[in-house]
Amino acid sequence: MYSLYSFITLLALVALSPYFVYQALRHGKYASGLGERLGHLPPSLNAAGDASIWIHAVSVGEVLAAAPLIAALRRTYPELRLFLSTTTLTGQRLARQGAVEVDGVLYCPFDWAFCVRRTLSRLRPRLFVMVDTEIWPNLLRECRRSGIPTVLANGRISARSFPRYRIIRPLFRHVLADIDRLCVQGAEAATRFAELGADTARITVTGSLKFDALDVVRGPGLAADRVLRYFRVPESRPVLVAGSTLHGEDAAVIRAFKRLSTDGVRPLLVLAARHPERFADVERLCRSEGLSTVRRSDLAVDAEPRGDAVVLDTIGELADLYQIATVVFVGGSLVPAGGHNILEPAAFGKPVVFGPHMDNFAEIAETFLANDAAVQVQSDQELATTIASLMGDPVRRARLGAAARALVDTNRGAMDRTLAVVTTLLRPEGRHAAVVRPFRVRQ
Repeated sequence: MYSLYSFITLLALVALSPYFVYQALRHGKYASGLGERLGHLPPSLNAAGDASIWIHAVSVGEVLAAAPLIAALRRTYPELRLFLSTTTLTGQRLARQGAVEVDGVLYCPFDWAFCVRRTLSRLRPRLFVMVDTEIWPNLLRECRRSGIPTVLANGRISARSFPRYRIIRPLFRHVLADIDRLCVQGAEAATRFAELGADTARITVTGSLKFDALDVVRGPGLAADRVLRYFRVPESRPVLVAGSTLHGEDAAVIRAFKRLSTDGVRPLLVLAARHPERFADVERLCRSEGLSTVRRSDLAVDAEPRGDAVVLDTIGELADLYQIATVVFVGGSLVPAGGHNILEPAAFGKPVVFGPHMDNFAEIAETFLANDAAVQVQSDQELATTIASLMGDPVRRARLGAAARALVDTNRGAMDRTLAVVTTLLRPEGRHAAVVRPFRVRQ
């Protein structure tokens, strides 16, 4: 079964190689770290062969979510080195810029046994932690064969992904058996993992690490006030921040922005595209719509942006820039992409708007809506109407923001619960293992 899986992934890589080559030449993606992806790590990475903990976080969101857990692992296991792997270039950049304190950063190896074995041999992990649902069959199998305990942290399965996993349930059941503990975000995620074959005794509902991450990281090694020095915006100036937008959403945001009526005060749009390769396209779109546009990297320090729009072309600054927002739109939600993190603006008490597609954050989105702590729109037209309404209603903005901040404050604690699970697998020196309660499926 694993041989067939490896053969299929090889065929898929060959079939998609023209796309990867194009992306590498056009945007610099995928080519970076090819040696590391094949298991050839730099000699300087764990040159002494020290024992370690290996954490894997696929991209920017997962790196940020892992931050509180990484800090806790550092305190709990000071004798072990910490290594963080990512899959994407943006995640790699953020990790290397100091968003989290680790002893080394690498690209995750391709999920072929020979690549994984090389990486395990160099890192010598005593524990492997994967964040969210970044599950690789051969990697987990090799950890099992090497006696390395494994933990899924912040686990989830979206409603959109669940039917696809059910199709391959016979394989997925074997893969889940190689995970020693599954720490999942909510009861719905726990039930889905159980239905796919995970042992319920290994599942623990810990909540979302993203709530705790808000206290740990605010940018890649930069103080928040340093980032804000480029946005000296007076309180009287309305600011619309559109975060993590995808293709098909920017035009809708711009149309909504252009409809704003602000009694002679010039509003500001901050547009943060999710993927760096789209920065130039977003800038051109803004200009074509008649907006005076500048990139964040071209802003003057200690000055107010004088144009209509700022295209955020930096990595790791968006979370801090939510502070200046009057209204926030979180992207990836007007198009069927699963949505993005709404907790960062919520932590600052900002009114948050998102679209109908929030599969990746379904439980969080439902909780916010049930507590009147966010607004969900169903279309481009409703987005424009809602943003205009919120801009003109400070009382509703304050009510939404206060409810959002209260939800963030009351839902922290996933890091402590996850760490308690980890210590049952890897006992800290001089301490007793914690006791945790596994998830039970209701009959």
